[in-house]
Amino acid sequence: MSQTSVGRTGYEVVKPPDIESDDESSITVKKTRSFNKDTKLIWNLCINTVKKSEITSKKSDTSLISEKGISHAETTVLVVGAKSSGKTSIILRFLDREEPPKPTTALDYTFGRRTQGHNMNKDVTHMWELGGGVALSGLLEVPINEQCIRSLSTVIVVDLSRPQSIWTTLETLINVIKNRVKKVIGTLKHSSPSEANMLVAESLAMYGPHHTDKDHLDIVPIPLVIIGSKYDEFQNFDSEKKKIITRTLRYVAHHFGAHLCYFSSKVESLVAKTRGLLGHLAFNTQLSKAVVTDHNKPVYILAGMDAVSQIGSPPSSGSRSILEQWKHLFLSTFPQEKEATKPTDPSLDVQYKEPIIDSMRAQKDEELARFKKQQERKQREEDRRKGLKG
Repeated sequence: MSQTSVGRTGYEVVKPPDIESDDESSITVKKTRSFNKDTKLIWNLCINTVKKSEITSKKSDTSLISEKGISHAETTVLVVGAKSSGKTSIILRFLDREEPPKPTTALDYTFGRRTQGHNMNKDVTHMWELGGGVALSGLLEVPINEQCIRSLSTVIVVDLSRPQSIWTTLETLINVIKNRVKKVIGTLKHSSPSEANMLVAESLAMYGPHHTDKDHLDIVPIPLVIIGSKYDEFQNFDSEKKKIITRTLRYVAHHFGAHLCYFSSKVESLVAKTRGLLGHLAFNTQLSKAVVTDHNKPVYILAGMDAVSQIGSPPSSGSRSILEQWKHLFLSTFPQEKEATKPTDPSLDVQYKEPIIDSMRAQKDEELARFKKQQERKQREEDRRKGLKG
């Protein structure tokens, strides 16, 4: 995927040569004959805007000051999920890019920008996509780090049309993300304990002090979203199967503190809802709070707005936890496929064909095979000589 920009400025403002900074907190304008009254008013307005931006930036860990003194917020959104589940399509629709999605081999990066009103400030979101399903989950250490943990959100995409891969995908990726985030926060506690404690407190705040389930959940301390893709195929499933899948996803999302949303690139209303959710993660835009829990409709539930009493309980399975009970029910209904632990060799993929390089590689492979045969022959002759001497 290529870089893109979200939002446009209405006009470009060029900094005049007569602006100087006395110190970090004050900017003055020299009086010159070349500036008329209107120009002075415009630049005074710009200076006040910059000053406000600087004050705001000091209150936000994700706000940065550019070389021109303009503040802007930066966030990171990590998108992971099953193979061919529609991760790239979701990112392209969010960034409003009209191009066919291509398979992601490893860890792909792009970014989006959004202008703050009519001024020069642009918020930036860094978007990482992990390809290869769960096989390359070890690469999550790259985007989940101490530098971006304060502004990091994670999106897990599951393929609703393939329930035989849903549990494996969720269980593996949630555990990897949760363990990595806890490790990073543990490191952050040594350098900035207040910030580390704030991340945990903010994740718990979504449920409030009076939520009946808050003491029985295992909330991931960063914003987490579970997106069920290919709803256009899922909606044709048997009603009972849809009920089991939806109730299981609801509980998993509730248990780990995640938003839950169904998506289809072929249904514009679902595209709009998903874009709104990603826009909130990336640019802190307003979030729709209209909850949909009916398994016969595209589900949309924000973290903290569900409860075990509303989801219902699976058939009791002895002394197992509620999460284990849902796992048992789901796996007995939808046995999971085993996903390859090793990724496919990208050099064999036709989309990466390079005739010149491939011919050189083939030549080197042949040379290596001949060398190995020569070494094996020498070894056999040496062993035979040693045998005759003995």
